[in-house]
Amino acid sequence: MAKYKIAIIQLYPKPYNIDNNHARAVARIREASSRGVQLAVLPEFHLGELYPPNPDFRNDCKNWKQYLDAYRALARECHICIVPGSFAELHVDAESGEEKLVNATYFINHHGDICGRYEKKNLWHPEREHVQGSKNQPHIAFDTPLGKVGMLICWDLAFPEAFRELISQGAKIIIVPAYWKLTDPEIGVKRNPLAEQIFLDSVIVSRTYENTCAVVFCNAAGPAEEGFAGLSQAAVPFLGSVGRLATSDEGMGIVELDMSLVEDAELDYKVREDMASSDWHYQSVTQR
Repeated sequence: MAKYKIAIIQLYPKPYNIDNNHARAVARIREASSRGVQLAVLPEFHLGELYPPNPDFRNDCKNWKQYLDAYRALARECHICIVPGSFAELHVDAESGEEKLVNATYFINHHGDICGRYEKKNLWHPEREHVQGSKNQPHIAFDTPLGKVGMLICWDLAFPEAFRELISQGAKIIIVPAYWKLTDPEIGVKRNPLAEQIFLDSVIVSRTYENTCAVVFCNAAGPAEEGFAGLSQAAVPFLGSVGRLATSDEGMGIVELDMSLVEDAELDYKVREDMASSDWHYQSVTQR
């Protein structure tokens, strides 16, 4: 059974410093490639382009394609698959001139081809003021050099239905770029300053068991005093979290995903088998 070497790049998206953020991401990906990594994953909004307090932030969201193309060229050069976190993409309708800002991620294979694209569906509450979600568009799993993969972004992690839809299509690995801070829920942090750490560590592992899949979660780094959580990690059934970055510091964790654990978990739990049965009583969740 396949084993995949994955780099989880916990990058600090410095505000309004897109080119520097991109250069640091490229350096990390080159390092990962030199260490035999097959897939490198970056955090959500890793370029630092979406900072609404800056009145000109929309201008920073216009040039996303040049960075996507740069990652495609880098993937070809380094012969490595890349999930470039996510981009704040500003799209303008050619006829109406209406602007649409979305939060999108991609899976780029080692030939520089795009295997899949996903627009964030479940937006974090402050994000909704500026970004449009993918609404009723279905979650789609797709073929990659690492097998069938699904992608989600940040707050999507809180919705098990998203995982079920991807698992029902055969996804074995779910990749989740994130920009998740410990201070985001104002009420919860008053109850427990580490509430979101408990949330992440619990849910990431739970999703692997309840879906017999692997989860790769890559979060933003940043100053702890500003609420950055870090805690990037991969998780697999039976072992739980592997390769967890325990602090909010910028860094890179390299993990080996043993996909035989996913297959063995299915032999034990038969989650996918039950979901595929004609009389499965939750069919409406995954069949649209």
